[in-house]
Amino acid sequence: MANDVAQRLRGNWNYPTAIRFGAGRISELADGCRSLGMKRPLLVTDHGLKASAMIDAALAANKSTGLPTGLFAEVRSNPVGRNVGDGVEVFRAGGHDGVIAFGGGSAIDTAKAIALMVGQKRPIWDFEDREDRWTRVDVSGMAPVVSVPTTSGTGAEIGRVSVITDEAGPTKKLIFHPRMMPGLVIADPALTLGLPPKLTAWTGMDALAHNLEAYCAAGFHPIAEGVALEGVRLIKTWLPAAVKDGSNLEARSHLMVASTMGAAAFQKGLGAIHALSHPVGSLFDSHHGLTNAVFMPYVLAYNRPAIAGKLMALARYLDLKPATPESVLDWIIALRAELEIPHTLGALGVPRDALPRLAALAENDQTCAGNPRPVGRAELLSLYEAAHDGRLPDE
Repeated sequence: MANDVAQRLRGNWNYPTAIRFGAGRISELADGCRSLGMKRPLLVTDHGLKASAMIDAALAANKSTGLPTGLFAEVRSNPVGRNVGDGVEVFRAGGHDGVIAFGGGSAIDTAKAIALMVGQKRPIWDFEDREDRWTRVDVSGMAPVVSVPTTSGTGAEIGRVSVITDEAGPTKKLIFHPRMMPGLVIADPALTLGLPPKLTAWTGMDALAHNLEAYCAAGFHPIAEGVALEGVRLIKTWLPAAVKDGSNLEARSHLMVASTMGAAAFQKGLGAIHALSHPVGSLFDSHHGLTNAVFMPYVLAYNRPAIAGKLMALARYLDLKPATPESVLDWIIALRAELEIPHTLGALGVPRDALPRLAALAENDQTCAGNPRPVGRAELLSLYEAAHDGRLPDE
């Protein structure tokens, strides 16, 4: 059965970058690095994966083909500027010429930022995704990247942005350049088979947040909306199955596709789920996917007047009965309960007296602009309070 799935769910795509998808394709890592001109890459991962069998195997396989590969694994779950700076020092000291971004969203974001910064003279915060700051980048100094996701959540493996926390805030900032997109993705769902149920659930809900917010975001992008619709459907079908049985390769494969689809779709925009989530991750080091999952129904309820038609169409596509906005909200709440996602912000250890500070930070988050219903500090504070109380807006 596993061999049948591995052969059936396999392909080479280019959306929006080159993707080699399928179980077992990690064996193509060295070839992928060479295709981008690498002779001495640096593999960047997080501390949790540093001593794992998959990292050992990747390093050994590269070495056996004459591709010596360094290792940098000092990456926090919510990466900070210092992680990037340390990685740049290791890159330069080792004479590396490319980066392998290996792991979940935190490792991949850090790796992409390292590849950006190895040839820059400005500080990383000068390249925050505001106005035209990306034009400050010295493109000639950027290193090529091969990305290898080991979770199905962020979709960072195809993104042009890294989310890095500025310790001075602390504030999560989006670092952007069009060429930060990896030159090649090796998407091997077999690498996710050992992911624990909770992390499978949390990362899967992150993928759902990306697809859902992209679908609902303000603006005109029918291509992204179509991709997002199918991404939501795949998650509805396969996330509970993957959480229940982590060895289900078919479920793992479809979830990895849905994660990548979410990242392709959110070029249209995100919204208040992410705007609320980023400050909580910065101040309380909460898991990003879990935090998105907590905020999801509150933001959806708040946005309902602006997206009722879209939610009805989504309900029809998901075969929810009746096909109403309320059915979509009920499905999300039921899914969260099935996955043991807490219903309130307080359950994440966020005290109520922190909410005004969080609202001030959320107001300045770039993702606010994509929300289908306007949000300012007052609205964001109200959403924080609703999530803390476990009370959906307009109840």
